[in-house]
Amino acid sequence: MEILLAIMTGILYAAGIYLILRRSLVKLIIGIVILGNGVNLLIFLMGGLVKGNPPLIPADGKMLEGVFADPVPQALILTAIVISFGLQSFAIVLIKRAYKVLKTDDIDTMNKTDDIK
Repeated sequence: MEILLAIMTGILYAAGIYLILRRSLVKLIIGIVILGNGVNLLIFLMGGLVKGNPPLIPADGKMLEGVFADPVPQALILTAIVISFGLQSFAIVLIKRAYKVLKTDDIDTMNKTDDIK
C-alpha cells in the first residue's frame, strides 16, 4: 500500500509541476493545489501507515503501551489544508479581478501590460 501511495505522490508532483509551468494563471493555481495535495500525502506517508490505537493514555497509566498512531503528521496536514484553502480562495479572487481588468489570464500578456503608459 505504501508503494502505491508513493507512486501517487510522484504523479501528483509531476502533474502539479506541469501545470505550474503553463502560461495560464488558472492552470498555475490548479497546479499549486495539486502540488500541495502531493506534499500533504508525502507528509502522511512519512508518518507511517500503522494500524494502532489512538494515542490516549489510560486513566490508571503513566505512558502509552503498544502500537499507537502518531498524531503529529495528521495535525500538520490538517493545518496545511486550512492554510492552503485560504490561500487558494485569495488567489482565485485575485485572478478573477486581474482577468476583469486585463481581459486575459496569460502570464506573458500580463507582463506586457506593464509597458503601457
